[in-house]
Amino acid sequence: MKKHVLAALLAAALLFSLSGCGGSAPAAQEDGTLRILATTYPVYLFTTAVTDGVEGVEVTRLITEEVSCLHDYTLSVSDMKAIEAADVIVMNGAGLEDFMADALATSKAAVIDCSEGIDLLPTRGHEGHDHGEEEGDHYDPHYWLSPDNAMQTMQTITTRLNEILPDQKNSFQANLDAALALVGGNASVCALATAHSSLSSVCTHLEFITFHDGFQYFADSFDLNLLKAIEEEEGAEASAAEIREIVSLIGEYHIPAIFTEVNGSDSTAQAIARETGVAVYPLDLIMSGDGSGIQPYVDAIRTNLQTIAEALK
Repeated sequence: MKKHVLAALLAAALLFSLSGCGGSAPAAQEDGTLRILATTYPVYLFTTAVTDGVEGVEVTRLITEEVSCLHDYTLSVSDMKAIEAADVIVMNGAGLEDFMADALATSKAAVIDCSEGIDLLPTRGHEGHDHGEEEGDHYDPHYWLSPDNAMQTMQTITTRLNEILPDQKNSFQANLDAALALVGGNASVCALATAHSSLSSVCTHLEFITFHDGFQYFADSFDLNLLKAIEEEEGAEASAAEIREIVSLIGEYHIPAIFTEVNGSDSTAQAIARETGVAVYPLDLIMSGDGSGIQPYVDAIRTNLQTIAEALK
């Protein structure tokens, strides 16, 4: 699949940063600490899972406020300082952080593009909500909502960190193995497998309508039929035609519930609920949170599955 132009730039930045000074890895700070900056909450969770307890590694998160999407995000002065201070920047890639382009051009940090190796899906939702992709390159960057992609992302981070800190390779690998076991371990003990099994057993129909365009990887992973995905934000509300289409789909498939994103708008969803009698349930895009490591990710995915099972049973 043709990758997004920004992803190519990130890969070039990574190659340059790792190949400079005779191929040496990024130098740690004077106190011996390698400072890693993760751009978003999902990337932060995956990075802290891999680096948990590793000596000489510090991971911080760039975007800490509650957000639903980053279409209009602008770097603050403190953001710029954090980027400047980082030895390694871990990014979602796939066009999610186009606001970083100028800052990356002047940064000396190594860049890890977590979308490497991910089979990206075309963007769904409102036309123009393409996270900055150029014409013909409209990919959905919300790939972390697939547990398989989450595991691939942690593998990518581990591989790159092994190149940067080879002395800590065993520690990174041990952390990766533990995280992978939690996300995709044996079905008898894996919380996500159990939740998925419960979803399939209680729901005869798994038709799915969301008021955010970021859940198609999630739907594909858990055998949900994503009929319609609309992202609502200020200045880009659902059109009358889209509302009529949703009302029609609710009637055609006898859908008992529709879904919003916890930090997104639910005004149109609530209006449709009043007209049709369906319930409205929130789902977590995992763009915001306070925890670290892989457990908050597993908990959020499991909660989403449980919410859908309750809504569609």
